[in-house]
Amino acid sequence: MHKLLLFVFLCTLWSCEKTIDITPENLEPLIVVDAQIENGQPPYVQLTNSINYFSTVSKEILSGIFIRNAQVTVSDGTSTHKLKEYAVPIGGGFNIYYYSIDSTNLSTAIIGKFNKKYTLRVEVNNKIYTSETTIPSLTKTLDSLWWKPAPQNADTTKVIIMSRIYDPPGYGNYVRYFTKVNTGNFLPGYTSAYDDQVIDGKTYDIQVDQGVDRNKPAEPEDYGFFERGDTATIKFCNIDKATYDFWRTVEYGYQSVGNPFSSPIKILGNISNGALGAFC
Repeated sequence: MHKLLLFVFLCTLWSCEKTIDITPENLEPLIVVDAQIENGQPPYVQLTNSINYFSTVSKEILSGIFIRNAQVTVSDGTSTHKLKEYAVPIGGGFNIYYYSIDSTNLSTAIIGKFNKKYTLRVEVNNKIYTSETTIPSLTKTLDSLWWKPAPQNADTTKVIIMSRIYDPPGYGNYVRYFTKVNTGNFLPGYTSAYDDQVIDGKTYDIQVDQGVDRNKPAEPEDYGFFERGDTATIKFCNIDKATYDFWRTVEYGYQSVGNPFSSPIKILGNISNGALGAFC
């Protein structure tokens, strides 16, 4: 009797299986805007076309997605500056392209300043895309840094960096951080953008994870650690809510890729007219 019930149960499970074939739709490319401005720096804008999810990525494909000869301007409410397109050789006859201040017309050049709003306008193929961002004042600040041996790790060369951070009273303080090790590049952590919903108006201690290069394979066993003897530089940025929402959703989506139990997420960009990306 027990064998019969087991057989019926297995047959029931087998009968519940169903093969589902999904054919991804090949959509027209969308414009992708990667634009930023920070205090003391000129605006930087990179324009590309999106590629299909299952595309095979190659140098040829990547070199062909850049949008050339666009009309790009940035305004600070007083001056408006038309950005110039620049090419950067990356070897093998390939270039990457970006837009920034026109070095031949510095009279209207815009350099980022604290507590100012900036408007971006991009015209491509007779379509116009706009966005706004702000550089907030330095209200949420990093007070001090120190290192400790990495916890629960037998490798005595591994350390963690701790920080003491002051959050002023009043909700709405958003930050993003980057780390640089020795002479490397500034890289964000897996989770690099934070709000103050829980720690409003407090001074608190928190670990600063080492930033990661998302173009390299993940190494979860060593994530967040620094090496004893490294020189670490922390870049601590006050950002506006739209910038926080963009990076919060991008990083959540990145961490959930390949997880069948994760919830779907929509990246919250701030570019008009259906474009992807953000001006931060």
